[in-house]
Amino acid sequence: MNYKILILDEAKKDLKDALVYYKDINQKLSDRFLISFKDSLALIKENPLSFQIRYDNVRVQMLKTFPYLIHYSIYNDTVVIKLICHSSRDSELNIF
Repeated sequence: MNYKILILDEAKKDLKDALVYYKDINQKLSDRFLISFKDSLALIKENPLSFQIRYDNVRVQMLKTFPYLIHYSIYNDTVVIKLICHSSRDSELNIF
Protein backbone atom coordinates (compact mmCIF):
# COMPACT_ATOMS: atom_id res chain seq x y z
CA MET A 1 0.00 0.00 0.00
CA ASN A 2 1.23 3.48 -0.82
CA TYR A 3 0.79 5.75 2.20
CA LYS A 4 0.47 9.51 2.12
CA ILE A 5 2.24 11.66 4.72
CA LEU A 6 0.44 14.51 6.48
CA ILE A 7 2.44 16.62 8.93
CA LEU A 8 0.35 18.55 11.43
CA ASP A 9 1.18 22.21 12.08
CA GLU A 10 2.46 21.45 15.58
CA ALA A 11 4.90 18.88 14.17
CA LYS A 12 6.02 21.35 11.50
CA LYS A 13 6.80 23.83 14.27
CA ASP A 14 8.71 21.13 16.17
CA LEU A 15 10.76 20.41 13.04
CA LYS A 16 11.45 24.09 12.44
CA ASP A 17 12.53 24.59 16.06
CA ALA A 18 14.95 21.65 15.83
CA LEU A 19 16.38 22.95 12.55
CA VAL A 20 16.94 26.39 14.08
CA TYR A 21 18.55 24.83 17.15
CA TYR A 22 21.04 22.87 15.03
CA LYS A 23 21.58 25.77 12.63
CA ASP A 24 22.62 27.96 15.57
CA ILE A 25 25.31 25.39 16.29
CA ASN A 26 26.35 24.70 12.70
CA GLN A 27 24.59 24.91 9.31
CA LYS A 28 25.94 21.50 8.24
CA LEU A 29 24.51 19.95 11.40
CA SER A 30 21.12 21.41 10.54
CA ASP A 31 21.41 19.97 7.02
CA ARG A 32 22.30 16.55 8.43
CA PHE A 33 19.31 16.71 10.78
CA LEU A 34 16.96 17.44 7.87
CA ILE A 35 18.40 14.54 5.85
CA SER A 36 17.99 12.22 8.84
CA PHE A 37 14.38 13.39 9.26
CA LYS A 38 13.60 12.80 5.58
CA ASP A 39 15.20 9.33 5.73
CA SER A 40 13.00 8.47 8.72
CA LEU A 41 9.92 9.74 6.89
CA ALA A 42 10.79 7.53 3.93
CA LEU A 43 11.00 4.49 6.24
CA ILE A 44 7.67 5.38 7.82
CA LYS A 45 6.03 5.89 4.42
CA GLU A 46 7.39 2.60 3.11
CA ASN A 47 6.17 0.51 6.04
CA PRO A 48 4.45 2.48 8.81
CA LEU A 49 3.19 -0.64 10.59
CA SER A 50 6.73 -1.81 11.32
CA PHE A 51 7.17 0.60 14.23
CA GLN A 52 5.71 -0.11 17.64
CA ILE A 53 2.68 1.55 19.17
CA ARG A 54 3.73 3.51 22.25
CA TYR A 55 0.43 5.05 23.41
CA ASP A 56 -3.13 5.69 22.19
CA ASN A 57 -2.49 4.13 18.77
CA VAL A 58 0.51 6.43 18.25
CA ARG A 59 3.65 4.88 16.81
CA VAL A 60 7.15 6.24 17.31
CA GLN A 61 10.20 6.23 15.04
CA MET A 62 13.56 7.52 16.24
CA LEU A 63 15.80 9.43 13.86
CA LYS A 64 18.94 7.47 13.03
CA THR A 65 21.64 9.90 14.17
CA PHE A 66 19.75 12.45 16.27
CA PRO A 67 17.87 12.04 19.57
CA TYR A 68 14.48 12.95 18.11
CA LEU A 69 11.31 10.90 17.92
CA ILE A 70 8.60 11.13 15.27
CA HIS A 71 5.16 10.38 16.74
CA TYR A 72 2.57 9.35 14.19
CA SER A 73 -0.73 7.56 13.66
CA ILE A 74 -2.14 5.76 10.65
CA TYR A 75 -5.60 6.52 9.29
CA ASN A 76 -6.54 4.40 6.26
CA ASP A 77 -3.83 5.26 3.70
CA THR A 78 -2.52 8.36 5.49
CA VAL A 79 0.28 8.63 8.02
CA VAL A 80 -0.30 11.65 10.25
CA ILE A 81 2.85 13.05 11.86
CA LYS A 82 1.67 14.52 15.16
CA LEU A 83 4.82 15.41 17.03
CA ILE A 84 8.58 15.58 16.59
CA CYS A 85 10.32 15.78 19.94
CA HIS A 86 13.73 15.42 21.54
CA SER A 87 14.01 12.13 23.37
CA SER A 88 15.56 13.51 26.55
CA ARG A 89 14.53 17.14 26.90
CA ASP A 90 11.64 18.02 29.16
CA SER A 91 8.58 18.77 27.12
CA GLU A 92 4.88 18.84 27.54
CA LEU A 93 3.99 15.86 25.40
CA ASN A 94 0.53 16.20 23.92
CA ILE A 95 -1.27 12.89 24.06
CA PHE A 96 -3.69 12.68 21.14
